[in-house]
Amino acid sequence: MAPRLLTGAEQLTVAVDIPAILDLIRCTQRPDGAIPWYPGHKTDPWDHVESAMGLTIGGDRPQARLAYEWLKNNQLDDGSWYAAYTHGNVTDQTRETNHAAYIAVGLYHYYLSTGDLDFVKALWPTVRRAMAFVLRHQAPTGEIYWAVSPQNQVDPMALVTGCASIGFSLKCALALARILEEPQPQWRQALTALGTCLQEKPHRFNTTKARFSMDWFYPVLSGVLRGTAAQERIDGHWKKFVVQDLGVRCVSDRPWVTIAESSELILALTAMGNTRKAGILFRWICDHTFDDGTYWCGFTFPDMVVWPEEKITWTNAVVLMAADALFNLTPAGDLFSHDHWRRLGI
Repeated sequence: MAPRLLTGAEQLTVAVDIPAILDLIRCTQRPDGAIPWYPGHKTDPWDHVESAMGLTIGGDRPQARLAYEWLKNNQLDDGSWYAAYTHGNVTDQTRETNHAAYIAVGLYHYYLSTGDLDFVKALWPTVRRAMAFVLRHQAPTGEIYWAVSPQNQVDPMALVTGCASIGFSLKCALALARILEEPQPQWRQALTALGTCLQEKPHRFNTTKARFSMDWFYPVLSGVLRGTAAQERIDGHWKKFVVQDLGVRCVSDRPWVTIAESSELILALTAMGNTRKAGILFRWICDHTFDDGTYWCGFTFPDMVVWPEEKITWTNAVVLMAADALFNLTPAGDLFSHDHWRRLGI
């Protein structure tokens, strides 16, 4: 008798220990809702949202809400957040635009997963203020400057990864605005200008980051590039960043594979509809776990030394996001799908 093919859910059960990942994030989350990278380390707003999305996928809605309420309670008057908080204290007063924007992604993800419109309404003013901060730092040529320094000086540098992430945040903010019937035409105009800049004005962005794999696939993950353009982008640097049977390098010139970048490439591949290749990559990373079932941050090769040794909350969260995109664990599994955004006309 031929062996029975595993269903998507059964494959996932074999591959990912969801309760272990959920426990890691929950046990690391502080009582005020902040989610550090690991106990005693910093909380930054972007990775905090990523971890909150992991809580949502894992089914812990109360702790996910607490994470978003932490953002609401700690938002600065200008709509931003500081770059790092440790033990409840501010440890980096830089204010990054992509950090501020990402709450829209987390809140839209929570809505898709739960249908909780009341919570969206409660957080909507926070999202509006965050997007106002971000768009105050958009250049006339479309790019968005990456940060404001602790001395309140704007750093006029734009990053491909950061701006692609902001572009996706703008899409999610527009989707929330549509749900709440509060049109935001200026956000759509900003998104159009940003997308055009990313597609047609590469000289507007810092080129020193091109060695990072995120600069390679984030324009696809965010939907800035779709269809043939997305495929060409992925094909063009696949061998530069992807290590056969292992995963994705963080940077092209170092023998270091990271689980987060590998998972995000899985998201980019599923976003463009290439679930076959995404599934192969997912299988490559499935055994890169500690004894408790949580995922490594990364490892060197060919010696396969785990580094760093900490169990990172947001790394584990993005593994759940990749699994959700592949196996449709929640109604938010198609969050990054290009087809999802085509249907919305965004």
